Amino acid sequence: MKQKVDEIVQWLQNQVKETGTKGLVVGVSGGLDSAVVAHLIKRAVGDNSLGVLLPIHTKSSDMEHAQKVIESCGIDSMTVDLTETHNAMYSEIQNRLKEKNEYIEKNDQLAGANLRARLRMSTLYTLATNYNYLVVGTDNAAEWYTGYFTKYGDGGVDILPIVEFTKQEVREMASYLGVPKEIVHKKPSADLWEGQTDEIEMGTTYDKIDAFLKGEDIPKKDKTIIENMHKRTAHKRDSLPQFNR
Repeated sequence: MKQKVDEIVQWLQNQVKETGTKGLVVGVSGGLDSAVVAHLIKRAVGDNSLGVLLPIHTKSSDMEHAQKVIESCGIDSMTVDLTETHNAMYSEIQNRLKEKNEYIEKNDQLAGANLRARLRMSTLYTLATNYNYLVVGTDNAAEWYTGYFTKYGDGGVDILPIVEFTKQEVREMASYLGVPKEIVHKKPSADLWEGQTDEIEMGTTYDKIDAFLKGEDIPKKDKTIIENMHKRTAHKRDSLPQFNR
């Protein structure tokens, strides 16, 4: 694990050097993946790293976990509460749709959740521009393969340091780095809405996805879910379609 961490840290340092930037910024949610990335960028660039807490109707327990991450790695931090911004923006969009009688209630939860992710991305890039930092993503191999991220939201980043690692490998890395135990073992959640967890929303587990990615046998039902997610979200991983004259 030491070798893996050292290699990632060196890679992060090279990314900063090659791009001519000054440091690295990550959104810290109180979850496992962002905790690991916060620790990694602190190791890589020291005081030129920033962890940003971006609450939008966020549970107090998640905010407490996010603060514990900040304390555990000693990274410089900032909190930007986007709750009122999200409320005002989404309310305005809903009102315009309702005026046209084109508001679709069943799409409301997902649309609002994606807006949260995109507001967080916009905030991170605004801060990154101020400091001349790179925005660091937190997607792991399971999330990347299944497309379990918001396009131009948490998927809108400059670099992805842990995208080749399974969820279990990220847990092991977290333990090595000194991420608080309650964060290492908490149920993964993207903080998209009240009571939301990744595995309930996906319909399968990270353990099953990790096993699938390693070529191991898993139940047919889970394999079908994973393959369908991968196919359905190809547009998130592929380059933008371009018309060629």
